[in-house]
Amino acid sequence: MRDVAPAPWDAAASLPRGEPGGARVDHLVVLGLVTPGARVLDIGCGDGTLLALLRDRRGVDGRGIELSREGVNACLARGLPVIQGDADTDLENYPDDAFDVVVLSQTIQATRNPRIVLEHLLRIGRQVVISFPNFGHWRVRSELALRGRMPVTALMPEEWYETQNIHYCTIRDFVGLCRTVGARIEKATALDARGRPMRFSMPWWVWNLVGAQGVFLLSLGKDDALGAPTQP
Repeated sequence: MRDVAPAPWDAAASLPRGEPGGARVDHLVVLGLVTPGARVLDIGCGDGTLLALLRDRRGVDGRGIELSREGVNACLARGLPVIQGDADTDLENYPDDAFDVVVLSQTIQATRNPRIVLEHLLRIGRQVVISFPNFGHWRVRSELALRGRMPVTALMPEEWYETQNIHYCTIRDFVGLCRTVGARIEKATALDARGRPMRFSMPWWVWNLVGAQGVFLLSLGKDDALGAPTQP
């Protein structure tokens, strides 16, 4: 199988007209992956910005789980049905296929057991949308290689001793995890340092070098139809 990433979809073309100004581009990419009216669970939903966008622009039947009390309060203030919970311990309580789409945005690297979390996501949702910062980005590599220090970037703004991110991974690492758990990569793209989708198809290692974030749409099944690498 070829070590080639699937061709990125036109994220902008999939969005409805009249998007609200100021929305994060990675949120708009996620928005473009969710079917209108879908049952959605947003895990690690923070202050509810993405979940509110999905509700307002896609008319989803949305629910959320957030670890912090402050985040839960912010979501409730937006009128969002969000409960306090932990992705590492609470997902086992959800039944199979409980949601059409499960979203984990910028969170998997902060979980204690990413593989177990991903397995639960694939069980709970018919589709799974995951985004994460790419630790293989060239700026991260240069910081480690030239300065010998853990990087501080726009996506990873905390010092190493303050960050909640405990399992940094690269795009190719995540592709390997998808193979391990039997997840089919339906769509994938990398976002550049400004959060814009990269609109070209290249080998995974190129995305791994120049992509600041990865965004994946997964389902439970075999991923070989998209040419995921045998040894990512």
